[in-house]
Amino acid sequence: MSAYDFLNIDRLFTTEELMVKKTTADFVRKEVYPLLQQAHREENFPKQIIPRLAEMNLLGSNIKGYGCAGLSPRAYGLIMQELERGDSGLRSFCSVQGALVMWAIFSFGSEDQKKEFLPQLATAKKIGCFGLTEPDAGSDPASLKCHAKKTKGGWILNGNKMWITNGSIADLAVVWAQLDSGKIQGFLVEKDFKGFSTSLMKGKFSLRVSITSELHFQDCFVPESHILPQAQGLKSALECLNQARYGIAWGVVGSAMECYQTALNYSGQRMIFNKALSSTQLAQAKLVKMIQNITLAQLLNFHISVLKEKGELKPEQISLAKMNNCKISLEIARQARDMLGANGIIDEYPVIRHLLNLETVSTYEGTEDIHRLSIGRSLTGYQAFK
Repeated sequence: MSAYDFLNIDRLFTTEELMVKKTTADFVRKEVYPLLQQAHREENFPKQIIPRLAEMNLLGSNIKGYGCAGLSPRAYGLIMQELERGDSGLRSFCSVQGALVMWAIFSFGSEDQKKEFLPQLATAKKIGCFGLTEPDAGSDPASLKCHAKKTKGGWILNGNKMWITNGSIADLAVVWAQLDSGKIQGFLVEKDFKGFSTSLMKGKFSLRVSITSELHFQDCFVPESHILPQAQGLKSALECLNQARYGIAWGVVGSAMECYQTALNYSGQRMIFNKALSSTQLAQAKLVKMIQNITLAQLLNFHISVLKEKGELKPEQISLAKMNNCKISLEIARQARDMLGANGIIDEYPVIRHLLNLETVSTYEGTEDIHRLSIGRSLTGYQAFK
């Protein structure tokens, strides 16, 4: 029994899944972790690791074919968990590339689009971003104002997107815009399309190890060949978000595990009133609460992975996992910061970085309130959003 696997849940995974977990964990610990302190201070994503992410088949790893690894939902979840043990920005990069951009093309693109873009995205020859959120359309994506008008040979896009991970380094953007008919449609916008530009968002105190951008479309022409032909309105965009939310549910547990492990180690070495902090009742109570919630989240993740593999996982079940696991992970990070005292706010330890990140992860891709309403709709049959 390890410090963060209280119920020996690892025994439920296959040998291949555990190997994927170990390989990812070793990579993060040896190659990424040494870069994180400086990257966080400088508000910068360490782009030098992108080729390694591709070499290790961590981009679009749950997609079958087109040069992708085709791993199980559990293996994919474990990858997200171990990446986020390093930093939420690292998991976000892979999540956007795979669960949003690549999944959108895989699910709603033409065969030609899949053959052209998926292998390039899997090998990081192209970086992708996902343009749904707007300055005035976050929790209510149906109210987006980005507009696409039909023209000869394609479409003209006008509007802005905000809070877009990878936006300023992306070669390809999956963009959702409203048509004259009111339908929301997905488009593939390449970085060199005339009328398309990006701007970097700076000054974040959370997710600093992540590139966050705005996308701008001013009479941007998108050829007919770059429309996602199988997309069915906002429903398709939300299906992509559900893929990402599944990964977030796993990822935040990695953050919680890292904070718990740090607090456990620190409290065993920190002497207070001539004894180790971890020997006190209050400290033990806090540590027990942490591992209790981590264990419950691990079991929840394992079960939704079983449902996902069977094709039975429902959006409201993903909402439950994302909502629950973000909440407990943020609570664990706050408790770990408290246990480290003043040392909890310096970046010599990873806790404050995880705590700041989880403030964002708890709200992006669905706030706790929005997920509660989604689950409530499932329970009661009533739509309480409006």
